[in-house]
Amino acid sequence: MFSNHIGEYAALLTAFFWTITALAFERASRKVGSLSVNIIRLSMAFVFLGLYSWVTRGLFLPLDATGFQWLWLSLSGLVGFVLGDYFLFRSYEVISARISMLIMALAPPIAALIGWIALDESLSAKQGLGMLLTFAGIALVILKREVDPDKEESESNQKKVKFNYPIAGLLLAFGGAVGQAGGLVLSKVGMQDYNVIAAVQIRVITGIVGFALMFMFLNRWDLLINAVKNPKAMKGITLGAIFGPFLGVTFSLLSIRYTSTGVASAIMSIVPVIIIAPAILIFKEKFNVKEIIGALITVSGVMLFFL
Repeated sequence: MFSNHIGEYAALLTAFFWTITALAFERASRKVGSLSVNIIRLSMAFVFLGLYSWVTRGLFLPLDATGFQWLWLSLSGLVGFVLGDYFLFRSYEVISARISMLIMALAPPIAALIGWIALDESLSAKQGLGMLLTFAGIALVILKREVDPDKEESESNQKKVKFNYPIAGLLLAFGGAVGQAGGLVLSKVGMQDYNVIAAVQIRVITGIVGFALMFMFLNRWDLLINAVKNPKAMKGITLGAIFGPFLGVTFSLLSIRYTSTGVASAIMSIVPVIIIAPAILIFKEKFNVKEIIGALITVSGVMLFFL
């Protein structure tokens, strides 16, 4: 039974890993900034992956990859790590990881659409309903209706829809969702039967190069130096690096090898519900009933992709 659902179980573990890494990176990003957190955690992941690959495959670097695999997995690293994760980590600084990960639940619909267009994967009416539920659940959390004081007295009972959170943060989180979805699809194209760990290595190497170029272009190496000197931030980055680009990304690629991109993304997107408990217990965040209901509706929507 387990062997028939390897992809689904791998995706479920990924969801737990990403919950840990989201909370760890939120704290670190607020201390030293998202750009520094990204390049440090990828550098750590590079070492972890290299050592693991050396022990299991006898190769520290993915030197056995073909040009085709390097091309598509590198593109995946640029889209998923450099663009997607940069936007996501920036959103941590503007809105909480809890809300950012809720917006990231849009990744399954986006991945399913990309998979349908690019990989000819099926997209059923049930998945369409799942998309609508996902959007509805997210809208319930991020939108609110309140009286518009600019209206005339005769229209005072009319309410205006507004955002509960800064639009900039929501857009950054949406950019993260698009990056994750695009990175997964590109990984599926490039990985094929290639070793999962080696595939992640290529993505991480590309991510490091991409962020290094950003530091060079912005000439902000001082940010990186200050981040390395911050012990509290480094603890969070280390924890996030283990459960994020090492274990999390590895298991996410393992999941898409054994199941469809849409199904894997759907299971991974239960993070908005998993993250509620630690956000309350550790970060002392306050919840209202509407937010909890919205998170449950969102997860119900993504679950329709594989039920």
